[in-house]
Amino acid sequence: MNRLADSQSPYLLQHASNPVDWWPWGQAAFEEARRRDVPVLLSVGYSACHWCHVMAHESFEDEETAAFLNEHFVSVKVDREERPDIDAVYMEAVQAATGQGGWPMTVFLTGDAEPFYFGTYFPPEARHGMPSFRQVLEGVRAAWAERRDEVGEVAGRIVRDLAERTLAVGGVAAPGAEELHGALMGLTREFDSVRGGFGGAPKFPPSMVLEFLLRHHARTGSVGALQMAGATCEAMARGGIYDQLGGGFARYSVDAEWTVPHFEKMLYDNALLCRVYAHLWRATGSDLARRIALETAEFMVRELRTDQGGFASALDADSDDGSGRHVEGAYYVWTPEQLRDVLGEADGDLAASHFGVTEEGTFEEGASVLQLPDTDGLVDAARLASVRERLLAAREQRPRPGRDDKVVAAWNGLAIAALAETGAYFDRPDLVQAATDAADLLVRVHMDWHARLGRTSLAGVAGRHAGVLEDYADVAEGFLALASATGEGVWVDFAGLLLDTVLIQFTAENGALYDTAADAEALIRRPQDPTDNAAPSGWTAAAGALLSYAAVTGSAPHREAAERALGVVKALGPRAPRFIGWGLAVAEALLDGPREIAIVGPYDDTATRELHRTALLSTAPGAVVALGEPDAGEVPLLAGRPLLAGRPAAYVCRHFACDAPTADPVVLAELLRTAGDEPPRT
Repeated sequence: MNRLADSQSPYLLQHASNPVDWWPWGQAAFEEARRRDVPVLLSVGYSACHWCHVMAHESFEDEETAAFLNEHFVSVKVDREERPDIDAVYMEAVQAATGQGGWPMTVFLTGDAEPFYFGTYFPPEARHGMPSFRQVLEGVRAAWAERRDEVGEVAGRIVRDLAERTLAVGGVAAPGAEELHGALMGLTREFDSVRGGFGGAPKFPPSMVLEFLLRHHARTGSVGALQMAGATCEAMARGGIYDQLGGGFARYSVDAEWTVPHFEKMLYDNALLCRVYAHLWRATGSDLARRIALETAEFMVRELRTDQGGFASALDADSDDGSGRHVEGAYYVWTPEQLRDVLGEADGDLAASHFGVTEEGTFEEGASVLQLPDTDGLVDAARLASVRERLLAAREQRPRPGRDDKVVAAWNGLAIAALAETGAYFDRPDLVQAATDAADLLVRVHMDWHARLGRTSLAGVAGRHAGVLEDYADVAEGFLALASATGEGVWVDFAGLLLDTVLIQFTAENGALYDTAADAEALIRRPQDPTDNAAPSGWTAAAGALLSYAAVTGSAPHREAAERALGVVKALGPRAPRFIGWGLAVAEALLDGPREIAIVGPYDDTATRELHRTALLSTAPGAVVALGEPDAGEVPLLAGRPLLAGRPAAYVCRHFACDAPTADPVVLAELLRTAGDEPPRT
């Protein structure tokens, strides 16, 4: 076993028995490189990464390759999910140098952690114009030995170039209606009207863009925005990217038709998409959206929930195919013969026709990914339900994909928000309880007395790495959503503690936000990225949580911080809307107020619950809901809001200025349909 054996990261532990003498990231590794006068190989990946596993089997488990590495390099292995700051800094360098990125990320560094040569996956033999990993290693070793001055010059230039990449957002106002309309036009130009989604292959679920489109429709009535959101959601739900038997989404589709996924299932994708489909149902009443939201929530609870109540990071793409081979997608794909073996001739043929399983196959080796063509009403529902149930039971007997049990704070925050809202919308107290259990875990294990968050935990034990901005922002967002769903004001308090840390530790004087705290470990650059990746950027997620917290509490500093942070959306939104979707969604909330809805009355009163449900089902962008007894001290939005002639009442406000209260859910629903730019009546 090498030095990774003491790690909490399941990804690092996968490499603990490699013949490579791996080091974890830390000063000790760089001191060793300087002592031996050798370069550092930095290899960054994550547990569910297919090509990370491939490179590990081909190179890091190879005795000859390992011996060369051990002699000429200090090898450092990093889990990008555990240390997103390290990943972000060096990925920025990789993309700047090569024009592309991905994982595994392979970077060669000096003993001062300065990068000088970059790549991603390298094969064991040269192919397709790509050098072999051994050729790369020999080239880097030779350059280090024979052209050290050149190596130092390249490393210094790269570090200087990275240091100059700062974002000038000081004094820039938040986007207005014109910029948001411009963003909509940009998305319209890139929309795939035939297959849904934006752009071509590979296609990633555009979760944050979909939230923007739904909020834009709610504020403006834009039919086009709703059509793009609905068409994309339906295409994904019917495609192979969605698990038609067990629910839940794969990470992305390798094609433009959503047919063949990259089979790994990530917590963040499923949390975000669960919320999107719940919000689509809220806007349209779509039965398909309702089913997908609930199935995705149930998938998270069934497949990803840990014994401690949190949610694991991911399921692997690969699994044993039953013959000893570790193969991508083996757990999920089917042949017509396999269907008939499980279901018999008649139902097997029905399943093949219904799910698009062909003799030729849609994946590899004649296997097909299950899809769901639009045949609603053409197949007997009870028979189809029986087919799905038997196929799922048969699939359960296959070797399962591995699970990364690491609990990541940010992604659990996203899951808390999704489960709390989905449970509240569909009267599923079990889902709300799952959200509450995860929130309890984050407070008990990840959060200390100084309102500092740890990034990860494993088996209920906190990891040693500090939380980054997305952790504080997404956990605060989850706590605020949970408070709205349950009426438990303590979650507002916890969110406030985290957001105060954001203001103190992550915010620059000009309103810009950094991804790491001011007192975090210093890297060659302090990462700062406002654009979305597979999940909202920490920057825009923080803007959203700050805005919601200000709406519940009336805090001017938090609202001002949110508005200043949104300045970057004004600049990027019209030019690159696909990459700042969450920022656009938050800007929609800002334009709408956001609405502040106070529901006062005993929670066990039927009238209170009806008002509460009506408020939660409002599509007003970014609306916040506070529920409790009149003048409940925990939530300022409830202060000074009395019952209405002794009856439970609802107050709809903006900036704490409210319409006349109502005890009628129908009137409340009408108040919440009022155009977002109409000033409140005091």
